[in-house]
Formats: sequence, structure tokens, C-alpha cells
Amino acid sequence: MTMDGILVEQLLLNELRSRGMTFAAAESCTGGLIAKRITDLSGASAVFRGGVVSYTNDVKRDVLGVPQTLLDEFGAVSAPVARAMAEGVRRITGADLAVSVTGVAGPDRDDRGNEVGTVYLALAAPDGTHSFLFRFDGDRAAIRQQAADTAFALLRQYLNENATN
Repeated sequence: MTMDGILVEQLLLNELRSRGMTFAAAESCTGGLIAKRITDLSGASAVFRGGVVSYTNDVKRDVLGVPQTLLDEFGAVSAPVARAMAEGVRRITGADLAVSVTGVAGPDRDDRGNEVGTVYLALAAPDGTHSFLFRFDGDRAAIRQQAADTAFALLRQYLNENATN
């Protein structure tokens, strides 16, 4: 996604760098796309602390620290799990901000009946963690791209609303 011809991830990189802030990503259905897109840019090491591709529940639990009780009660594609993922990757990387993505990219619903295109994103920041539900359209690749675009947009929105220069 571009804004005025500039990639949204480049805008985010510029904004984070100007504020001396960092971010990290916990990705499930995007499979590392957020990390790939930010690290494609020169200067990413100044703002991107790292990421975890937690494609399975075991990795969500054992690496990110998502409680098994949340996974059992709500399933991997849920707001509570998205929040726990973002908080976990923020904690383990020491980033100022963290974003997480968990959802159903398709081609089929998940085992809990979540429709293709159901994606939860969460943003963990010093002042709290918030989750958001999105319903994206398209094929698997389109859903993954939209989820990554939205993650970058959420980080930018947070910076514009909460961070001072």
C-alpha cells in the first residue's frame, strides 16, 4: 500500500526513526510478511527489533507466552490471543511498540468456524494493548497483504495520536 507514492512501511520507518522508537511483530497468518516488508527497507535495523512467526499454537504458547487457557477458550483467531501475542513479542524483544496478526487467510474456514478473511490485529504499547477485528476480502495472498498493510497503518495511527516529537 502506498500513500502519496510512498510505501506505508517506509512512512512508518521514517516516523519511528524520527521519534527514536522501535517496534516488533508477532505474525501468524501473515507468515513473516510484516518483517519482510520492513526489512526490505534501508535503515530498518534502527526501528525493527525483530519478530516471531508463530504459525502454530505451540509457538504462540512456548515462545510468545500466550496462555494455553486463552488458546483453549477462544482459539488462535481471537482478540485475547492477538493481545497476548503482541504483549509477548514486545516483552521478548524490548520494543517500544508491537503488533500482532492472527487470522484465517484461507482457502477454508478454521477449525472454529471463523470465515476466511477474519483477522485480529493487536497493538501493544506502553499505555496498554488494543485489539481490532477486520474482515478482509480476496484470496490468500490478498488477505495477507491487507493484514500487513493494516498492521503498518495501526502503528502509524498510534504514533500520530499518542507520540510526541
